[in-house]
Amino acid sequence: MNTADVVIIGGGPAGLNAGLMLGRARKQTIVIDEGRPRNAVTREAHGFLTRDGISPGEFRRIAQEQLRVYPSVTQLEDTVVSVTGEDGAFLLETASGMSITSKKLLFAAGMKDRKLDVQGLSEVYGKSAFVCPYCDGWELRDQPLVVISRGTVLMHFAPLLSGWTKQITVCTNGPDELSEAEREELRAHQLPLFDAPIREISSHEGMVDHVVLTDGTAIPCKGIFFRPELVLGTELPLSLGCELSDTGVIAVDQFAESNVPGVYAAGDTASMMHQSIAAAASGALAGAAINGRLNQEAWQNNSR
Repeated sequence: MNTADVVIIGGGPAGLNAGLMLGRARKQTIVIDEGRPRNAVTREAHGFLTRDGISPGEFRRIAQEQLRVYPSVTQLEDTVVSVTGEDGAFLLETASGMSITSKKLLFAAGMKDRKLDVQGLSEVYGKSAFVCPYCDGWELRDQPLVVISRGTVLMHFAPLLSGWTKQITVCTNGPDELSEAEREELRAHQLPLFDAPIREISSHEGMVDHVVLTDGTAIPCKGIFFRPELVLGTELPLSLGCELSDTGVIAVDQFAESNVPGVYAAGDTASMMHQSIAAAASGALAGAAINGRLNQEAWQNNSR
């Protein structure tokens, strides 16, 4: 039986930064990651000071190398298949057959994309089709873009993207779910709106050239922004009774702890701010909070 002070499920920026904090705090920490990050399709990560433009793979390599300095941190490529127990005595089982007991848990497994039923999207995703303008808007500034979105999300997304380019065409890929006032708002900003379903995205070597609709309309563009459908990267927090927020992420307090004592969450698992720097920062906060709780509990136990 393997034992740990903390098991971190997920080895992206949040999990790795939490591991760094806990390693430096001399806590026995195990970071478990499947090795299948959501941003594997992304060529470059942006918005992270000192790391702007780095590939996600290189970011993880450097982070993992830096964690190896701390002997109390173990990194495993594995999948946690079950978690039981309670605060101070959690039991984890992995796909490789490993059993681990841990005092605290940190979920940092991010989110997973549900596949969007748009032909040709997978060929351009991460190359010329993106989900976050803060991450990739600069590279497509002043270019003709197609936004694939609808309803309330569209009315947030379109004004946001207008800071990078005014050449925006909206494809709702079906009913637009807009009020007449919202349609008029888009017309006032000269944003063409198409509600015919998308037949395919035409591209060459990952670079989009047209979005083709089922009615035959071909919309030329240099890039696409769309809102993916996301689900939690792991359902294990739900099996423990963790509550979700209205946005579908794990609800946590200001110290990154969920409603289940001893269970914490960081990064995209607990936030809609899907950026590497935000995830790393939340991982640092969670790691510090967990360490503080462990030290406090040890202090109280040793005083008896």
